[in-house]
Amino acid sequence: MILSFIKKAWSLRFSSTQYIVPLALLVLMLAGRHYFPNFVEGIKHRSFDYFQKIKPREYVPVPVHVIDIDDASLEKYGQWPWPRNFIAQIVNALRDYGVSVIAFDAVFPETDRTSPNEAVKSWPDSPYKSQAAEIAGKLPNNDDIFAKAISEGGVVLGFSFSNEFKDDTVRGYSMIPGQESGNVKYSYAQSGHIQTEYLPVFTGATVNLPVLEKEAAGIGSFSFIPEEDGILRKVPMVYNKDSRFVPSLSAEALRVYQGAKMYAIKYSDGSGSRFSMLTHHFGVDSIKIGRHVMSTDEKGRVWVYFTKKAPGRTISVKDVIEKKVPEDVLKGAITFIGTSAAGLRDLRNTPLNPILPGVEVHANVIEQALTGENLLQPYWSDILEFWYTFIASLIIIVLLPRFGAFGRTFLSLSVVVLFACISWFSFVDYGFLIDPVCPIAAVGLVAVSSLVTGYRMTENEKKRVRTAFGHYMHPAMVEELARHPEKLRLGGEMRNMTILFCDIRGFTTISEQYDSVGLTRVINRFLTPMTTVIMDRKGCIDKYIGDCIMAFWNAPIDDSSHILNACESALVMQERLAVLNKEWEEASKTDGTKYLPINIGVGLNTDDCCVGNLGSDQRFNYSVLGDGVNLASRLEGQSKAYGVKIVIGPKTNDGADGFATLELDLIKVKGKTRPVNIYTLLGRKEMLESQEFKSQKEAHDSMIAAYRSADFSRAEELLALCRSSFAESCGLGKLYDLYAGRIEAFKANPPEQGWDGTYTATSK
Repeated sequence: MILSFIKKAWSLRFSSTQYIVPLALLVLMLAGRHYFPNFVEGIKHRSFDYFQKIKPREYVPVPVHVIDIDDASLEKYGQWPWPRNFIAQIVNALRDYGVSVIAFDAVFPETDRTSPNEAVKSWPDSPYKSQAAEIAGKLPNNDDIFAKAISEGGVVLGFSFSNEFKDDTVRGYSMIPGQESGNVKYSYAQSGHIQTEYLPVFTGATVNLPVLEKEAAGIGSFSFIPEEDGILRKVPMVYNKDSRFVPSLSAEALRVYQGAKMYAIKYSDGSGSRFSMLTHHFGVDSIKIGRHVMSTDEKGRVWVYFTKKAPGRTISVKDVIEKKVPEDVLKGAITFIGTSAAGLRDLRNTPLNPILPGVEVHANVIEQALTGENLLQPYWSDILEFWYTFIASLIIIVLLPRFGAFGRTFLSLSVVVLFACISWFSFVDYGFLIDPVCPIAAVGLVAVSSLVTGYRMTENEKKRVRTAFGHYMHPAMVEELARHPEKLRLGGEMRNMTILFCDIRGFTTISEQYDSVGLTRVINRFLTPMTTVIMDRKGCIDKYIGDCIMAFWNAPIDDSSHILNACESALVMQERLAVLNKEWEEASKTDGTKYLPINIGVGLNTDDCCVGNLGSDQRFNYSVLGDGVNLASRLEGQSKAYGVKIVIGPKTNDGADGFATLELDLIKVKGKTRPVNIYTLLGRKEMLESQEFKSQKEAHDSMIAAYRSADFSRAEELLALCRSSFAESCGLGKLYDLYAGRIEAFKANPPEQGWDGTYTATSK
């Protein structure tokens, strides 16, 4: 197959480099999956985290609750640890509610120092100490009170594993609670070849007092093992110590809840999976606890499918003691006693919450066991990801050079979207965790390398720059780029730019007067001087669209005065057009042809845009993209609606120092959801500083303010003043007609409460 592929690729008319480089990249990435497994696994984990963030498990009320030692409880009953007789009171209160299981996400390794006989020991020597000790010895011991509460059934004690010490330093307690003492709580059955070496191993543990262990219905470890990035994604259901099994707190709570006595552990070769040999999968396959089967990874860990914060899950200890919990809420429930108080430091970093109380992790595990809504990273997922990467990359390498721009885009997107859909719907429908990032990234890199290596580099870089830019930049600027090509950043870059759109008004009527040759001559006579005006003021012609000119400033060469240069260009274009119209009128009298004056509308807008070589593999152009470009185009179109020659955007107006401008409206242009203030550019510094313009601007701005505050009577008075004083001199007659119509309409039908004066344009 490989030889056939190479022969087919070699027969194509494209350079062999276009295949060698992507193939080499593919081999490196496939090898990287094997040689850098931790890096790949880290990427997978993050993609699975995003899956949970997009679609967390929906909280379903099941008989699982967290009894929270929260800040309110600590404030009420004192700092932790609480006396054991008080903890016994909590156990009895929960039992009164009819709970089935009480699991402690805490360990009680030492005797209670608040017990009377223990408290007396800390007293200073005195004649009364021995007498007090005798009396205290006759009083109930707090640990005995707690043990008696435990003995009444349904209590699961927790303990913590650690690698900080060995067995003989655990204060003499049993390494595996309940087993060394002969007080066995559970048994195990196993199928398949026993592979205990895959289970989590610890060297030591902190366990409970023997008097408490003896009475417990179950004992399990609440130790978690976060991933290398510190995020808790999986919880062990079973641990290994000297080839003996120790269940987790969650597993024990589920076992005791069902009244089961046995754990059934199934290993990979006992699962009947046909993929075990292919995937080199060893270790644990699943653990059966009572009637519930928990699918695990090879280390006996379950993926936790977290919910968002669920207030119905958590109940304060304070409410339990004070009997504020409805009676039916806790009846028959599994309860975990733990803490959310920050000071007790039992907070975990999870995919959904960076500070989730550890006790809620246990609750999430039991909830997903009861609802059957589990997550699993299938053993065959690695095979699927490997073969997808390999086959999809070969398809890209062979077929991509044969397609045009649309075909390349479609092919690349198809292979990417296909696997993204497979991964996502496997998660949504089956709870399977199949990584989309690594395969898609690998195929994407192959596609990119295939495209990049397809471009043939030429030796004459300066000539290419001159050819590419000579058509739409001033010759002096082109020569500057040729001398300093580092000023041209090929590709895309973000710049603050000013964009210009210019369009001929009534062009359809004009075009009807000429044949194609005559129309071309008219267009050229118009575009040539307008282009000169722009290029002489450091502007760059982006493109001609029929009778429309698109230009921009501040790229590819920096222009700190791009707003001023653009504004000056717009004014000079109008002035130059007036001269041209006179020349064309005189020429029409000589030629005996009909004279039709040309009028233009100009739109200017300033914004951050992406500028660079944009286009397709076959042809590209130095151009600009961005929301600011679209707004500039819309502003040019609004010049006709408002009856003005030049419309500028808000950022252009802010930077137009020394130019006379007036606000037109607050408008939502077509295709936009946010309103913007738009302005008209009327003149230069002489006009701006004239007393007449200052008076006119004051009246105009007052009219706009009254209109937006819905004071339409005042706006109508000011509008009349504006009309009489300078409507004609500034060419604002149509604008004031527009406001007159709006004011009349709003006086008849006032706008809604909270109206801010925004007008929504219905045309471009």
